[in-house]
Amino acid sequence: MLTTREIHQHLTNVLEDTSFLGFPGIIRGKVRDRYDLGDKLVLITTDRQSAFDRVLAAVPFKGQVLNQVSAFWFERTRDIVPNHVLELPDPNVTIAKKCEVFPVEFVMRAYLTGTTSTSIWKNYESGARSYCGHRLPDGMVKNQPLPKPLLTPTTKDDMHDELASAEQIVERGLVDAATWAQLERIAAALFARGQQIAAANGLILVDTKYELGRDADGNIMLIDEIHTPDSSRYWLRDGYESRFAKGEEPENIDKEFLRRWFVDHCDPYHDEILPAAPAELVAELSHRYIQLFEMITGTTFEPALNRPIRERMTANLAKYR
Repeated sequence: MLTTREIHQHLTNVLEDTSFLGFPGIIRGKVRDRYDLGDKLVLITTDRQSAFDRVLAAVPFKGQVLNQVSAFWFERTRDIVPNHVLELPDPNVTIAKKCEVFPVEFVMRAYLTGTTSTSIWKNYESGARSYCGHRLPDGMVKNQPLPKPLLTPTTKDDMHDELASAEQIVERGLVDAATWAQLERIAAALFARGQQIAAANGLILVDTKYELGRDADGNIMLIDEIHTPDSSRYWLRDGYESRFAKGEEPENIDKEFLRRWFVDHCDPYHDEILPAAPAELVAELSHRYIQLFEMITGTTFEPALNRPIRERMTANLAKYR
């Protein structure tokens, strides 16, 4: 694995913007840039690190980590459901089949945890015993395993995501009942596969989200990303039980320290200009993404260092322009 000292040498060899590629019609997300080529999509995972609805830094190799972690999982779950991957022409790029996306995020949870106001733990702590249509028993504590993994969907909205039950989704006509039953089975099977492989690699897959759609022939497809460090919560398996017994938080490979640095040094919600993220923190964050890649996949990370990232991507994507 690359050391933080080695990563320092690549702090300027990062992918923040993809307009240099010359594709028309960019849809720019927090981390991923998407280009529509008609029957397929060019999905480019950049090195942008965002929080507070701002880009805080560009983290070397982050885009490669996320894209290749998804590629790892897409390959290992294709027996459960087909996916949108057509080609991986570059470490940061997936050429994907264009699909009509179901207007729901399929969130799977196996533990009573979370910190946001919509999380299952915060709802439970405030007295709720029904969550997305599931009844929860009394007497549970934070970070305890749920009686069984639960699908806790959210509806996708331009302004915000809303918690919903299966019944509400069907009643609103977002997905018909027969299709919803299929999607529930797929999400549960994907999560079980993820938990199984994560456990073999020393991790607990705590929760995650999936996106699903239909291709032009009506086939259900797994799209977007799967089991990445940005879409999933992972805990270290060793020590979980002893820490839980003592009322301690589970151990993870924490990526929140950069966010906390900005909170301590500025008002990231309101300041027009933010300070530059310290180089040593950016290098450490890169190191942790690489560490997560190696733990999640059980393989060694091979950084793409043969040439500068823009030059490499321009050559690798030339045939799509």
